[in-house]
Amino acid sequence: MDLLNTLVEKGLRRELPTREEALAVLATSDDELLDVVAAAGKVRRQWFGRRVKLNYLVNLKSGLCPEDCSYCSQRLGSKAEILKYTWLKPDEASQAAAAGVAGGAKRVCLVASGRGPTDRDVERVGKTIEAIKEQNEGVEVCACLGLLSDGQAERLREAGADAYNHNLNTSEATYEGITKTHTYADRVDTVQKAHAAGLSACSGLIAGMGETDEDLVDVVYALRELDSDSVPVNFLIPFEGTPLAKEWNLTPQRCLRILAMVRFVCPDVEVRIAGGREVHLRSMQPLALNIANSIFLGDYLTSEGQAGQADLDMIADAGFEVEGAGTTTLPKHRADALAAAGATGGCGTASSAGCGSEASAGCGSHGEEGGGCGPCGGHAAPAAPAANEARTDLVAVRRRGAGTDLAPNA
Repeated sequence: MDLLNTLVEKGLRRELPTREEALAVLATSDDELLDVVAAAGKVRRQWFGRRVKLNYLVNLKSGLCPEDCSYCSQRLGSKAEILKYTWLKPDEASQAAAAGVAGGAKRVCLVASGRGPTDRDVERVGKTIEAIKEQNEGVEVCACLGLLSDGQAERLREAGADAYNHNLNTSEATYEGITKTHTYADRVDTVQKAHAAGLSACSGLIAGMGETDEDLVDVVYALRELDSDSVPVNFLIPFEGTPLAKEWNLTPQRCLRILAMVRFVCPDVEVRIAGGREVHLRSMQPLALNIANSIFLGDYLTSEGQAGQADLDMIADAGFEVEGAGTTTLPKHRADALAAAGATGGCGTASSAGCGSEASAGCGSHGEEGGGCGPCGGHAAPAAPAANEARTDLVAVRRRGAGTDLAPNA
């Protein structure tokens, strides 16, 4: 296809595709899907080889969030039966982080529910970062605490944070329909604060909330403009007890097209397959590794993920390798720019050459859901939908809920 050849050439040059080209990727047919994956794979291998970066979530504070994000099981008024607890102590968080590092995780993501941290919360998280780095040499730490106030990003960086995550989630045009307790502009402001403080900016999206192709392209172009080093792509888990509980809009093929579009628009950043990959990609997860270069290991914030060993086996079986602690994730031009920003305490003007590059497996103001997959058990199977429709009969969300024997950050 001329389209795919053009997109590969642009990706190898870090050149921004046109909106029409990005939309055309989402509109490709199933017959063209393997060609789309192969083309995105050429761009991925140019900048990241066959390496897969592993990230590990530590949920510092779960549930009881005052924000009303429609996708989130921790939202105000949520009836989802999830684990709820207040702040973990630094040694508890460090112990949880060590489990992920032992499994091969290179980055630990510290997530806390809530609108945003108080100064006392920032101090608390700073002590947690110090404890994790003392016990795990060379580990990266990304904080995800919600909306930041002036000076807080700088304090996190001084405490040893390497990155800050705050997702845009969806397009500016549709944001008010998802959340009303804060604005799209609030989220952009927090990403910019993190960037200006010399932290690696991590910001991504959630697909499957009923958005249009145009909305998806809008948010990915916005992420490129923000110059994020890491872009987590979450696939909505329609959690029971949330307003989006009935939004089952994704197929594995749709997820692959979305990931490919993100890779073409953001060729040289860390594209992470985040929450919901087990539920929506299912047996197509290994194919997605040809597009994305990063995943979360194990469980998410309020739902179970694929077993960690299964993730490692999947990576090896697909012919990829886990990225080692001594390897720099980002291509040299991005790593050098980030180092310069850190040295000066700010990053200056965002470069249009990169993408706006990791929670929930991406986290927002509190955190997106991830998910596990499994048979529906004793339920009678509904009539099979057409091949291009979402198969809700194939999956069941395995909730990390109250009353289970799962410890926090299991």
